[in-house]
Amino acid sequence: ILDPRVSQKNRNLNGTNFCTVHHINTLLFPIQIARMEIQNLESHDPFAEANKGLSGGVQESLIHIRIQQRSGRKTLTTVQGVSTDYDLKRITKAFKKEFACNGCVVEHQEYGEVIQLQGDQRNNVCEFLKLCGLAGEEQIKVHGF
Repeated sequence: ILDPRVSQKNRNLNGTNFCTVHHINTLLFPIQIARMEIQNLESHDPFAEANKGLSGGVQESLIHIRIQQRSGRKTLTTVQGVSTDYDLKRITKAFKKEFACNGCVVEHQEYGEVIQLQGDQRNNVCEFLKLCGLAGEEQIKVHGF
């Protein structure tokens, strides 16, 4: 709608005048504010992230992957928290074959059965557990420097 009374400065490139466009934008502005206010009223659960791994996953508890310094450059990777439904000795055997390192399952008084692997295998173990479907991304906690 071209208004002959509107000067050439107030015209858009496509021929509409700025007065009409500005008027339409001012009419839509309260609707946008109302939508924003409704969106802000939605409830937010602050513990949703913590409870995410507890429902419907392959495993309910976290798997902790830690590294321990031995002597000099030597390190030891420990994997704790793997479900008792799985055979840890078979998982250790697969780790040893896949990562070309030595390892064993030891009984820890506080953590129960823990897998120990030679070297820094934190990233390898994390990817292996995700790839095999033993644990999801949210169920693995990697510790260390």
